[in-house]
Amino acid sequence: MLEKTGLPTSEDLARVSPSKERLSRGPVAIIECFQRIPCNPCYTACKRGAIKEFKDINDLPEIDFELCNGCALCVSKCPGLAIFVIDQTFSEKEALVKIPYEFLPVPEKGEVVDALDRKGERVSKARVVKVTRFKDNTHVISVAVPKELSMEVRNIKPQRDRYEH
Repeated sequence: MLEKTGLPTSEDLARVSPSKERLSRGPVAIIECFQRIPCNPCYTACKRGAIKEFKDINDLPEIDFELCNGCALCVSKCPGLAIFVIDQTFSEKEALVKIPYEFLPVPEKGEVVDALDRKGERVSKARVVKVTRFKDNTHVISVAVPKELSMEVRNIKPQRDRYEH
């Protein structure tokens, strides 16, 4: 239960996830925002109109997966770090997961990092494929992960030895 654990249930995730068929056609944003709060930067960031206009500023965001191209503008604007882009077409065995990243130092392209799930537990290694810095200094890190973990990986942790000096 989200209120007690801070983690969404499988039912919560099913409500906000694109179909397997949509995932098979390329990058798409997933908005894991489950609490009604006054917020709408994702809507104003989306140039394609994929994130539907809010009737009330407290509404939960809704996304039209068919209009979304996975550009990640909404990822960079979400103050709750609740939006991710999944690209299951990245390669035969790997998916690309674009995640918001607010720590320093910022990982570098080619770096191997720990891939973390929603609990913050390590589930795999991941390879940093791209680091995008948006105008407001927000970073979106694109990591390659095993395809079967693309819907689980939601954060990364750089390897300690690089940073312990």
